[in-house]
Amino acid sequence: MTDAGKPTQTAPMLKIDVEGPVAILTMNRPEKRNAMSDGLLAEIDAFFRAPPQDVRAVVLTGTAGHFCSGLDLSEHVSRDAEATMRHSRGWHAVMDRVQYGGLPVVSAMFGAVIGGGLELAAATHVRVAEPSTIFQLPEGRRGIFVGGGASVRIGRILGADRMIEMMLTGRKYGGEEGVRLGLAHYLASEGGALEMARELAARIASNAPLSNYIMIQALSRIEDMSKQDGLFTESLCAALTQTSPDAREGLAAFLEKRQPGFF
Repeated sequence: MTDAGKPTQTAPMLKIDVEGPVAILTMNRPEKRNAMSDGLLAEIDAFFRAPPQDVRAVVLTGTAGHFCSGLDLSEHVSRDAEATMRHSRGWHAVMDRVQYGGLPVVSAMFGAVIGGGLELAAATHVRVAEPSTIFQLPEGRRGIFVGGGASVRIGRILGADRMIEMMLTGRKYGGEEGVRLGLAHYLASEGGALEMARELAARIASNAPLSNYIMIQALSRIEDMSKQDGLFTESLCAALTQTSPDAREGLAAFLEKRQPGFF
């Protein structure tokens, strides 16, 4: 409390900076290596529920040398089976909002990308790592199981066989290994992940918004479909994008040898 008896303002756990069409989201719990709490998750959820109108891409990163060190075990609440399931499903809803909210998200990763932090990163669309990045799923060493979507998202990246080994042993992977395995798409120089993520996000933000939206919404869902259902869905997506004003602008820009101006 302040001297006037009013509540003090606590620093936001998620810092939001808007740079033109790109929003930079910085998880801001440096004393906890940006460990995930319900409060931080709620702030991430709030942004993706109602992002600024002119934002076309997002960079998600951490502070003080770490992306996110996973679930904050110091805030762990004892729950029964039903409450634990509901809590996990709440995490799933937020991760789905990151993945399917409509904005391309680029993660700039360094230091700890562990447990729930890796689950969050796997919900983003483009992932940049530094050589010192540490990828780990240590739940087996804690007597628990993943609950924020890792069994689906990370399982699809690694395959079940490698994910089982990773969880059983608590094995850590560095940045170079993470790129090789698909946990990251790009390897930046040490200290360079955020700058590379900014550049990638700006490039993505210059794409046609409808094309970005369709890619985010369709491709991972097509992966779940039968071959024929996937091909039909692809045709629907092609019909939507190729008959749009953005497609006409993109074709005109190509023929006129200029940069397209999408709105």
